[in-house]
Amino acid sequence: MKIDTLFIDKAIPETVEIDYLISRLKTDPQWIENSRTVYDFINSADDPVSKAKKTLYITKNRGAVVKACPGTSFYTCCDYTILHTGTFCTMDCSYCILQAYFHPPVLQYFAGLEMLAHNLEKIFSQNKIFRIGTGEFTDSLIWEKISPQPKFLIETFARQNNCLLELKTKTINIDSLLPLDHNGKTVIAWSLNTSDIIRSEEKGTASLTARLEAARRVESKGYRLAFHFDPMVIYPECEIQYKKVIKQIFEYVRPESIVWISIGTFRFMPKLKQIIEKRFKHSTICYGEFILGLDNKMRYFKPLRIELYKQIISCIKEYAPNLAVYFCMEDEEVWEKCIGFFPKKEGELGHYLDKSAVAHCSLNSNFL
Repeated sequence: MKIDTLFIDKAIPETVEIDYLISRLKTDPQWIENSRTVYDFINSADDPVSKAKKTLYITKNRGAVVKACPGTSFYTCCDYTILHTGTFCTMDCSYCILQAYFHPPVLQYFAGLEMLAHNLEKIFSQNKIFRIGTGEFTDSLIWEKISPQPKFLIETFARQNNCLLELKTKTINIDSLLPLDHNGKTVIAWSLNTSDIIRSEEKGTASLTARLEAARRVESKGYRLAFHFDPMVIYPECEIQYKKVIKQIFEYVRPESIVWISIGTFRFMPKLKQIIEKRFKHSTICYGEFILGLDNKMRYFKPLRIELYKQIISCIKEYAPNLAVYFCMEDEEVWEKCIGFFPKKEGELGHYLDKSAVAHCSLNSNFL
């Protein structure tokens, strides 16, 4: 994490956590009273997104700490639960929706480990399974080298029996996690793509080989794994390249260590196209055969999605016939044609994934 400018909210007490962050960042902090200072600083740049990736604002979360994934009523949702620990990312993927989602984009770290624990205890006390992740608005492990937060979360989840923690990343920031007693409650997940897309569209991320090697290392320490092919990009011979990635996964890790694999193709809010064209002049990612979907996002023409999905799912099942594979934001037709079933009832997909979580992780099956 290369931070040029560090802002800290004056409303935050100087705790051990804050001292640790400052010591690891090695950047003189500016204590400020108003977030407007950060916004104005970022917006003064010709490229606010790039500026934001080197500007960190440590503040407190003034909204919901734990909340349900918003999903959409038009496509099937997996009933994920978001643990809101920060926003934005230091890596620079051309397709990243966060470039258009935040106005302006601000790399925020939400301090307050005690607040996280307090909110999590309410979830831990409920008699149901929760799949909880920190990777909705940021990469879960960009913070591993500068913050005690990932370690704190893993050790906190280790002490309960109904919640799974998923840490999703494109980094290889795992060193401090390896010696921890996770008690089978944490899944380390990697977002994967072909080497072509990683090189051309995922600036600042770890290589495919490095991600898979990191997965093998955490597997050796008893962690369970997940992989997310989202967004898959359609380009000439992409299906051959994605099949190569799947083959590599099973050369590095055992099928029984994988809790689930999700898949979804590139989709974007229309206004993201202008950002991509301005910031990534080499990229052709937004010039495919797209139509406007029911969720007002541009999506590949459905027959193209279905054809790619069929090939990829068939390839996964060759290596791991019983592995839980699911779609992120697809409709009934896609499910039926590609997987052969559709989770029609509300919560059915969530229950399907909960069962996989219980089967692979040390969760209490009585909560299903």
